[in-house]
Amino acid sequence: MMEVWHHDLETAPASGPFVVTLGTFDGVHAGHRELLQVASGRAKALGHRAAVVTFDPHPAVVVAPERRPKLLMTLDQRLAAFEAEAMDLAWVIPFSRTFSELSPMDFLDRLERILSPVELHVGRAFCFGRDRSGTVETLEAWGAAHGCRVHTLALRAPDGGRLSSTRIREALDLGDAEGAAQLLGHPYTLTGVVVEGDRRGRHLGFPTANLAWEQEQLPANGVYVTEVVLPHHGGMHLGLTNVGEKPTFDGRRLTVETHLPGFEGDLYGARLSVRFLHRIRGEAKFASVDELRVQIGQDVAEGWAWWKAHKA
Repeated sequence: MMEVWHHDLETAPASGPFVVTLGTFDGVHAGHRELLQVASGRAKALGHRAAVVTFDPHPAVVVAPERRPKLLMTLDQRLAAFEAEAMDLAWVIPFSRTFSELSPMDFLDRLERILSPVELHVGRAFCFGRDRSGTVETLEAWGAAHGCRVHTLALRAPDGGRLSSTRIREALDLGDAEGAAQLLGHPYTLTGVVVEGDRRGRHLGFPTANLAWEQEQLPANGVYVTEVVLPHHGGMHLGLTNVGEKPTFDGRRLTVETHLPGFEGDLYGARLSVRFLHRIRGEAKFASVDELRVQIGQDVAEGWAWWKAHKA
């Protein structure tokens, strides 16, 4: 089982040597996973443990709150992804104003004292320290002086373009579920607890599970084919998920509601994972409830057709 630290640089215990990778890892996208896999593989080959050093909250929350991104993952999701890639230790450093003022060398010297890294693995564009003044070149010079090999990885998307959490957010803002999944290496996922909604779906003949989602980033408003993990209810299930404000009912509150065709059962209080696979259409305001009911029936039929074509 992966060990997890929530320590600052003053309270973390000395516990090296490690093969270390560093980063915020929002989304733990396909490039992040490759970086983690390389680090864990090298640790195994060298007979050491693998450590990932990350930060919470996101650095922008502290240093540039007006530009803070909508996060793709909760911290718990990040930790689960680290463990899935065979990390032995995840060190979550509380990101504070004081921490942000550390020079690159001060940070690296404290990292050496605590983790005794024999190798560092980072993305080629990695920056760190006060004003992001530390670069890969800084790491390489420090590593050469301290007997620590530095390995960099170019994080490239399958289309040859940049692979970044920002690009994933851009895809989700467009409702491009497939594009986001390609960059992530897995479907974008919302998690949360099912709470009571206004029961309009049930009155329309299409009951929905109303998700109190935990992530900050949502896909663009619209109707999506989703894959829903139903704990204690048979595993995976087709979902038709609406992200939006219910304009037909003059709604003003954003909701994430999922209809599960063929499912019968009480999901209130259950934790769900909703994986976004394909956008059927954008959000629309209908002239009548009957018109909306007909459209939902068409959405369900289209969702089933997509599911059978792609998930069979």
